[in-house]
Amino acid sequence: MNANNMKTVLQVQDLCIKLPDGADRLLAVQDVSFTIQSGQTLCVVGESGSGKSMIANAVMGLLPKPQVVPTAGQIMFEGENLLQVSEDRLRQLRGHRIAMIFQEPMTSLNPVMRIGEQLEEVLDCHRPGMPRAEKRQRVIAAMRDVGLPDPEQIVNSYPFRLSGGQRQRVMIACAMVMEPTLLIADEPTTALDVTTQAQILMLMKDLQKRKGMALLFITHDFGVVAQIADQVVVMQTGQVVESGAAQAVLRAPQHAYTRKLIAAIPQGLARPCSQAAQREPVLEVRNLQKTYRSSGGWFKKPRIVHAASNLSFTLREGETLGLVGESGSGKSTVGRCLTGLVPRDGGQLLFKGQSLPADVRQRSIAERGQVQMVFQDPYASLNPRHTVGNTIAAGPIAQGIGSTEAWERTRRLLKLVGLQVDAADRYPHEFSGGQRQRIAIARALAMQPQVLVADEPVSALDVSVQAQVLELFEQVRKEFKLSMVFITHDLRVAAQMCDHIAVMRGGELVEYGLTAEVLGSPQHAYTRELIHAAPRF
Repeated sequence: MNANNMKTVLQVQDLCIKLPDGADRLLAVQDVSFTIQSGQTLCVVGESGSGKSMIANAVMGLLPKPQVVPTAGQIMFEGENLLQVSEDRLRQLRGHRIAMIFQEPMTSLNPVMRIGEQLEEVLDCHRPGMPRAEKRQRVIAAMRDVGLPDPEQIVNSYPFRLSGGQRQRVMIACAMVMEPTLLIADEPTTALDVTTQAQILMLMKDLQKRKGMALLFITHDFGVVAQIADQVVVMQTGQVVESGAAQAVLRAPQHAYTRKLIAAIPQGLARPCSQAAQREPVLEVRNLQKTYRSSGGWFKKPRIVHAASNLSFTLREGETLGLVGESGSGKSTVGRCLTGLVPRDGGQLLFKGQSLPADVRQRSIAERGQVQMVFQDPYASLNPRHTVGNTIAAGPIAQGIGSTEAWERTRRLLKLVGLQVDAADRYPHEFSGGQRQRIAIARALAMQPQVLVADEPVSALDVSVQAQVLELFEQVRKEFKLSMVFITHDLRVAAQMCDHIAVMRGGELVEYGLTAEVLGSPQHAYTRELIHAAPRF
């Protein structure tokens, strides 16, 4: 859009938002100011707790009042102060002139309504009385606009039938069906794998260019900023520490916190290869097979998914092997087959030459301890009713170790992963996401495993916390002489952590080799696609 035709869409001036009594600070947002022009993308960047999502919710009028309220400043949207308009006026603007896309589409979409009905609901709210045929036409057009395949079929589908990327496209269609002036996107690609993320970012840039709308994009990842932003605002604990043209901030960041966020991004450079190739195999996987079958129901054929099709690979002492692929590639299923949490259908799994039973319940106590797992979401894998100490000590006690020794091991491991010993007496909800992942690592190490399977352990974390947790994994690998299977969708992370990389697609290994060779000279088109999709400066 020509600079002369640009107009101010959103102007935030000296905004302050108060937190409830007893919070870790008085203000969630303090004296924040910025302006967005039509056709412009402004990224608000910061870690969890920086206040960036509070700003988005304040613009939408979605703050949880009266606990969290704006106490000063203005939010001017096309000449109206959104902090002073009535609730009725806000309802008129929401979904029409201002629209929002959230991080997790599955929690935003109604699970018992068909996709078409959910888009029609937006039209019913803002265009009551629109003829049904015209409504359906608008819905189909909106879905085509966001690149959804076969929209005539998807309108009759429920959200659970769609992939994560398709659900996010549906959310964008819901937001765009009324052609808003301002689109707010709150971490819309954080939960997506890199290729889907690249597609969604490209889609949003394309829509913005065609529609001329302003885009307020909330993120913690400067890799995303480099791809999409015109302007950037960097926030730390509720305050703006740096702002300016995106490329200028990326090239020459002025504030130490900005430099820290940029430095935390994995650069995708292959680490020096260890000498693991000359060491003995710890885990040998031979022709691993796992198939999922769902009943077809009335008049429908059963659905068959080959999550692992005759996979073979070897993990050696002290080696880290990266299993890389998109959602649905089968990589997490392979990890669960290694631990026995998901019994394999066929093939062999050898631990130091000895066959391991397919089902963890058939493995001896010693065998269960040999291969341990760290999951993607530590909050879901930690029992909320158990203290951290009880959670970590439970494994060793189940192995027959005395309570005193198990608790000594627990306290030692808490220190090792960077937590205070008194963390043992607290519950999972009292910790941040990064701290909970440290607890999950301590729990796995308490069993004194020789193989650690880490399933997307940093994908839900802020980049700076991600860097710290990756550093911790490397530390414990060396200290405990562990072999690791590191499951990820991000080749940048795999490059930093892994000696070898195995690329999976549709349950098959499409490429396997030394990290430097796979990244430097990828042989398969899918590997090249993953490398190309990774955010970079």
